[in-house]
Amino acid sequence: MNTEVTIAGVTFKNPVMTASGTFGSGMEYSDFVDLNRLGAVVTKGVANVPWPGNPTPRVAEVYGGMLNAIGLQNPGIDVFVERDIPFLRQYDTKIIVNVCGKTVEDYLEVVERLGDEPVDMLEINVSCPNVKEGAIAFGQKADCLYDITSQIKARAKQPVIMKLSPNVTDIAEMARAAEAAGADALSMINTITGMKIDIHRRKFVLANQTGGLSGPAVKPVAVRMVYQASHAVKIPVIGMGGIADGEDAVEFLLAGASAVAVGAMNFVNPYATIEVIEGIEAYMKRYGIENVTELIGAVSA
Repeated sequence: MNTEVTIAGVTFKNPVMTASGTFGSGMEYSDFVDLNRLGAVVTKGVANVPWPGNPTPRVAEVYGGMLNAIGLQNPGIDVFVERDIPFLRQYDTKIIVNVCGKTVEDYLEVVERLGDEPVDMLEINVSCPNVKEGAIAFGQKADCLYDITSQIKARAKQPVIMKLSPNVTDIAEMARAAEAAGADALSMINTITGMKIDIHRRKFVLANQTGGLSGPAVKPVAVRMVYQASHAVKIPVIGMGGIADGEDAVEFLLAGASAVAVGAMNFVNPYATIEVIEGIEAYMKRYGIENVTELIGAVSA
């Protein structure tokens, strides 16, 4: 039974990775999860300078998931290079660095800094607000997405994954824009914008008022978007959004994802990634699937 998948020339031992922002750089989970068993660790977003994040409260539980308005708090690229990369290099897993920024120049600074570092791929978080566009996310306008993707591809030494925002009218249009600009792969979905109000205090629960919805509630939307995007482009798609077990992961693979990422479920169950890997293997054994790539896009009408 072969669980290997290859994306943009990078071969993963299995198609299961962590979703950015839910696993740190693996340090917090290494007592629970054997990182050697993961296809890849996708790090929390890294910026060119430290970001303090949003004011608290910035996390709220909601029906079917959670809202977060962390604001991409991170210690910056210097600390990441000195601390996190050496830690991850101890393990036999691929390293995918999530990159964030407020301007194109911010992204390019991080991408260039990572050029000679021993990391396997870059995941570009285009849900960051584009300051020059009036805080519209880079991933919400096709021309902005094309522009930032092409500039990053011109500077990046590693393959580039563009992480798409679901808060758009046509996900296929965004996927095609990223592909046309040279993206090597896509990942989706990022969180869906949501809100929660405390009816007794008549106040917003989050200090930021809105936050990103993740967890099981978003899975049907994520599966639909992965299906649409993977059928609109020829580059691989990494699917995520509400994956809790192996059956959820297989659903994404059948929809067209070449790999999957586990996010919010890591907070509920720190063993989730390993259980997803084992669940995919059990599914393959049950249905006599020799190679996991046989499942990719295998849904039929």
